[in-house]
Amino acid sequence: MDNGIVLPTALAVILIIAGLWSLIVWPPYLIEAYKSPKARDEKGAPTRYLTVNLMKVSTSMVFGLVTIIVGFRALMG
Repeated sequence: MDNGIVLPTALAVILIIAGLWSLIVWPPYLIEAYKSPKARDEKGAPTRYLTVNLMKVSTSMVFGLVTIIVGFRALMG
């Protein structure tokens, strides 16, 4: 019984590239969100804008990392 992921090599590579894309593209977006005047209120506390963007970026990066892992596991058989 084989528990490996069976996927054509081209699709595995596409998964790896898509995952890398998420890990490369999202961090600069988060940096810009932190720099935004909308990120903090008058007292310096984080606003909903910052919280939503932090959650969006962290979720996307976790999905990107999982996508890379699935792609590599598919390549390894």
